[in-house]
Amino acid sequence: MISPLAFVDPAAKIGKNVEIHPFAYIEGDVTIGDNCVIKSHASILNGTTMGSGNVVYQNVVVCAQPQSFHYDKAERPRVVIGNDNVIRENVLIAGSNRHEDATTIGNNNFLMNKVHICHDVHIGNHCVLGISVSVAGACQIHDYAILSSAAMVQRKVRVGKFALLQSGCRVSKDVLPYAIFGGNPPAYHGVNTVVIQHHLPHTDERLLRHLANAFRLITAGNFSLEDAVIKIHEQIELSPEIRDITDFIATAERGIIRYVEDED
Repeated sequence: MISPLAFVDPAAKIGKNVEIHPFAYIEGDVTIGDNCVIKSHASILNGTTMGSGNVVYQNVVVCAQPQSFHYDKAERPRVVIGNDNVIRENVLIAGSNRHEDATTIGNNNFLMNKVHICHDVHIGNHCVLGISVSVAGACQIHDYAILSSAAMVQRKVRVGKFALLQSGCRVSKDVLPYAIFGGNPPAYHGVNTVVIQHHLPHTDERLLRHLANAFRLITAGNFSLEDAVIKIHEQIELSPEIRDITDFIATAERGIIRYVEDED
């Protein structure tokens, strides 16, 4: 159902069973897949491609012009969104700096009120971004990551899979997968056990112990990051999860958060 009070450009490609509520605004270079819901006062701007089953709430803006000094107004920003995402009120998703690139959001993500996604960000699948989270340009948020309310991720930072950033945490270096970080400056707070157990059925005490030992070597060991990786390979069984951690470190360009929280 498309409300007669909505503005939908005739050139827009709208799938089957799409609900577009009164006062929604949809421009012409837009594709919206089947079974989506676009609520009142949402703006879906040129350059947006959206899969099926997404729910976009009031006052959301998708494919906003990038707030970047590198953006050329002759370019046509793009946003590509997958399937079954929930995008709550007042979320802003900026388009890419260049048309050949895209800001991307995968499948089954939950973006809460006032989330701000800057240009060229890549969000994987099954992520949760809490109220007022800000993600700066060209960041990567990997699968099952959780960014709690008011967390702030600075430019080009990667947040690893199953990582958890606690509320108000500000990060300028890459965030290790499977770990919890919190505070300012951010510190390691342990293995993200609850989320890992919920989504990885094969999780057992042995895997959790191996993850904890790997993080101990990385965050609390009195040696370099390179030596920490060597010791992980020597001392810990290389399960896929441990390999995720060592591969993540090997591809880091902005450094890794290593601090461990001091105990009082």
